[in-house]
Amino acid sequence: MYSLVTSITTTPDTSVISALRRLRGRATLGDVVSATGMPDHEAEGALKSLLETHRGHLEVADSGDLLYQFDPKLIERDAEPFWTRLRRGAWSAFKVGFKVWTAVMLVVYFAIFVLILIAIMLRGSDDRGFGGRGGFSLGDFFILHWLLGGRGWDRRGLYYGDSYARRLPKDARPPFYKKVFAFIFGPEEPKPTQLQKDRTVLQLIQSRKGVLTSSELIEHTGLTVEDAEEEMGRLTGAYGGDPQVSDAGEVVYAFPELMKSAHGKVRARAPKPTWMRLEYPKKLTGNSAGSNWGIGLMNGFNLTMATAMGLLPGLTAAGQGLPPLDPIIFYGLGVVPFTFSGLFYAIPLVRSFGLGGENRGRMRRNIRRLLLGLVYSRSVGTVRWIPVADAIRHVNRALKDQQVPPKTILKELERLAAEFDAEVEAEDEGFRYRFPAIRETFVEAELMRRLLKLEDQRLGPIVYATSDTAAEASQRDLDAFDRELERAEVDLSRYLPSPTRVGYEEDFEVVMEPVAARTRTRSRRVPRRRPPQWR
Repeated sequence: MYSLVTSITTTPDTSVISALRRLRGRATLGDVVSATGMPDHEAEGALKSLLETHRGHLEVADSGDLLYQFDPKLIERDAEPFWTRLRRGAWSAFKVGFKVWTAVMLVVYFAIFVLILIAIMLRGSDDRGFGGRGGFSLGDFFILHWLLGGRGWDRRGLYYGDSYARRLPKDARPPFYKKVFAFIFGPEEPKPTQLQKDRTVLQLIQSRKGVLTSSELIEHTGLTVEDAEEEMGRLTGAYGGDPQVSDAGEVVYAFPELMKSAHGKVRARAPKPTWMRLEYPKKLTGNSAGSNWGIGLMNGFNLTMATAMGLLPGLTAAGQGLPPLDPIIFYGLGVVPFTFSGLFYAIPLVRSFGLGGENRGRMRRNIRRLLLGLVYSRSVGTVRWIPVADAIRHVNRALKDQQVPPKTILKELERLAAEFDAEVEAEDEGFRYRFPAIRETFVEAELMRRLLKLEDQRLGPIVYATSDTAAEASQRDLDAFDRELERAEVDLSRYLPSPTRVGYEEDFEVVMEPVAARTRTRSRRVPRRRPPQWR
């Protein structure tokens, strides 16, 4: 059992915020103490709290001091522009209204049209509209029962698509109407809490003995360097992080509280790296092909019947100068169901245009993650060159049938080179790149682990003391030289799985409880999915 430090949301200190605004968001601890008159420990706690709630990260000055770098406007992390919130709210309201309309229209009109067809075929039947004799027939009941999945209207049930539903026990699978809504608006988007999103990152920190750098976070998440530094700032504020500056000037983050447990030494298995957590292409509906065909045919039946029984006779009568059709028949059995059925098809058609752009973005992120695997594998151990041809071959081998244009791969590789300040050389076949800065950050983190020994919760050797005698100082210099040799020989291979081991992760896996997900997978074998086909 692992100890877990959860953050307690507090109101940011207004004096610190005012001071940072005057300092344009960039300050040392001393700057804030001078500007506010707060004691050191209170000012440091306030700054860490702001790192959790506001956009910011840590930097190292030339002097080796820590700099707190916030957005000059002190923007909160979750802040969104007004128009973005307005668009999302309007779309959400439309979805709710259309879902309610769908629940009525699809079932009621389908049942009405079926009964009318039966009445036409029998001709002698005494059915009088929906339900016969104004009542609710047994057939209508079975249609509703099937649509609702036998459980009634369950607002709490979530449907992230057929892949998610197949992992659930049979009696907990979403009802059919959820698939109908997914046909129109797509499967529901997982909305993980911050703690759910942090779950594997906390596991990563514990597997790295409570010490982490932004480069190691990138190995796990695939974030850009800038975003990883922002995220490390938030994690520092949320989970009691203690930023340290290594001998080489690297910011290394220690999380001592995450390594304390009432059940002995904390042990954690390292989570998968980013190249084993690729994104599947987003699905238009998330439903199985059979469900989509069934829903499409059901709506197509309504559309055909509305056209044949209400809309077309009414328009024909108007065009030939005949008496107008009964408004109840023309509008009730024609215009209204025709409009609904048209929108039923039109909304997913419009969504399909935006889906292509989103999937192209997912593909670019996957290319970046695959390149990170190659870059890290050739940088963490002995730093080796990466020719462009190797990068192209590595990505296309991992993606198998989907061949990515070399220009796209080269563009992502150049971005990585710029982020990590890589070395570049020209060859006859093109450029090649080296990333020595990545190894340096991994080495500094490993040396800090050995120094702090957070897994044992005791300090390592003292590197400097004002009470040193000349002999003691000399001995410490020798120890420092030994540590330099150690830096060159440190083994980091255990921290890095092979870049050729590639895997995918579903969006909804973040919100599923790990233990429950493993139990369900063991109890019911889930078919292994082939690599996705990107269109």
